[in-house]
Formats: sequence, C-alpha cells, structure tokens
Amino acid sequence: MTSLTSCYSFRGISIDREVFTFYVDDFELNALNAPVTLDQDFSEALRDKIRRETRLTLSEVDPDLIFSGAIVRYDVTALDPVQGERTALNRLTIGIRVEYESMKNEEDKWQRTFSFFEDFPADQNLADVEIQLIETIFEQITEDVFNAAFSNW
Repeated sequence: MTSLTSCYSFRGISIDREVFTFYVDDFELNALNAPVTLDQDFSEALRDKIRRETRLTLSEVDPDLIFSGAIVRYDVTALDPVQGERTALNRLTIGIRVEYESMKNEEDKWQRTFSFFEDFPADQNLADVEIQLIETIFEQITEDVFNAAFSNW
C-alpha cells in the first residue's frame, strides 16, 4: 500500500511523487550519414513526449531526472525481395544510446541502446520518404525510452 501512495501513476506509468522535473540533454550525433539535425530532432521529440504524457516540468537547473545520450546508428540497408513480391525493400534503421539517471534515487539509472527500423520500396528515393520514416521511428523509440524510464520494463 505504501508504494501506491508514494508514486504518481497515469496510463500505466509510475513516477515518484517527489520527482517534479526532468531534463533531456542535447543528444550527440555519432552516426555516419545521418541528417545533421537528427540529434536535435530526437532530443526535442523526447522532451515533447515527456511533457505531453507526464506531470513533469522541463528544467535545466537541478532536474530530478536526466536523459542524455547519442545517435549511434543510422543505416539504410537493402533487403532481398520475398518470393512473390515485385520489388525489393530498403530498411532505415536508427539506434540511439540513452542514459537515464534519477537525482532522487541513485540506484535508478541505466544506459541502453534503443533501435527501430522502417522499410520502404527500393525504387523510392530515401530523400523523398526520409522525414516520414524518421518520425515513425522516433515515435517508437521515444515510446520505448519512456516505458523504460516510467514503466520499469
């Protein structure tokens, strides 16, 4: 019963009642061939996700939770066509190393790499679909980071 009263819970997330603020540091761009703003775009996507889905406030000064890391993978690979398919596919994969630390609980910290991909027809130019692919991939990765931080999975 004590744990129920000491945590904030909404939609399956659990945040200690003594945690009020968070900070998402600007992620580093360590992946070759990635768009130059990919790191900034991911940092902002994660900030937005946390602002929208928690009661936490973004703060650069003494935050209770800190997220940081780097874009470590940005690859486009060709996939062989599956029998019966007319076209081959390309796959865009993005990998992001995330470091999470709670200033309220020194044992509550971790570092993980999250990765997700989206396929697109090989006859399409990446430049034509890249923005949408990145948005879709970021939606999944930010969801995975959010769940790791706030759902203890």
